[in-house]
Amino acid sequence: MTGKTMGETISTRRKEKRMTQKQLAALLNITDKAVSKWERDLAYPDTQTLPKLAEVLGVTVEELLYTKAIPTNRRKNTEQLVDMVLKAVTTAMGTAVVVTSLVGSLDMKAGFTMIGIGLASVGIYLLKRMD
Repeated sequence: MTGKTMGETISTRRKEKRMTQKQLAALLNITDKAVSKWERDLAYPDTQTLPKLAEVLGVTVEELLYTKAIPTNRRKNTEQLVDMVLKAVTTAMGTAVVVTSLVGSLDMKAGFTMIGIGLASVGIYLLKRMD
């Protein structure tokens, strides 16, 4: 099992057992969305679920836990993408307000809405940076 992430291990073993994510989820009394997140290494099973998961997949808990780490660059890339989107939304809303006001087609409600979206994006970006 070495050389794989926990998600890859879960996915491989589930498929070897010819089980769907939904079937595995039903056996563990969880949602198929949780299984999907595990398999994509976006989340991990809690410690109470691990023994039952290992049993269903026909592996030991140790085999599930002895996996390679998720590359930190994947997490970094996601964070960078979110930052870029937040900055882009802010810029787009500001540009839209300026352009539509110059053209003379900006009504007050739309202007405040666009400015609000831009400010919300700035706020989210700044909150993220506090972590």
